[in-house]
Parts: sequence; C-alpha cells; structure tokens
Amino acid sequence: MDRFVGQARLEWWANHATCLEKYDIDITVAVDAVGMWRATGRHANALDTTQREGWDYLMEMDPYFSIVFPGEDNGGILVRVFEAEAGTLSLTEAPDGDGSVSITFDLP
Repeated sequence: MDRFVGQARLEWWANHATCLEKYDIDITVAVDAVGMWRATGRHANALDTTQREGWDYLMEMDPYFSIVFPGEDNGGILVRVFEAEAGTLSLTEAPDGDGSVSITFDLP
C-alpha cells in the first residue's frame, strides 16, 4: 500500500482485552520510500459532547490508538495521534513498545 484514502477506525485499548472506545475517521495514508507512513484525517462524524469529553480524556491520558482498516477485525498498527485546533488529526506510526505512559493521580 503506497497510498490509502478512505475510512478507518481508531481504537483505544486499556489492555489486551478491553477496548474503551472506537472512533471512525476519514483518513489519507501515504507510505514513504523506507516504509514509514504518515496519515491525516478527521472524525467521520462530529463528536457529541459526551464523545468529545471521552476523546479529550483519552488523548490526555495516552494519545496512542490502534488503527483498524476496512476488512480487518483488530488493529495491528499502533499510532500516535495529534489533533490540531481545526480538528485535523495527524497520525504517525508509534515506535516499538506499548505506547503507555506513567500517570500519577492526586486523590483527596
């Protein structure tokens, strides 16, 4: 695949068994000469208030999602998602690893 234009789905997994949320996106993917790829996209449907709050929370927690292309059951590619103020999404293939971060919560 040198280029793909269509729909895909971003999935945010809490662990190997629990997918917390799925987001449909319109996406354009381009692969460079060494096989690395970059993508841009937008949410396929406008997020309502609850979906937006969930999206913002997940992005703040850990902006790594699995991407699922048409015809796939599960995402095999971990991507780092950046969202511009205009709502444009930029996706880059995540480096090897699980994409997790360490977060500390201060409880009252």
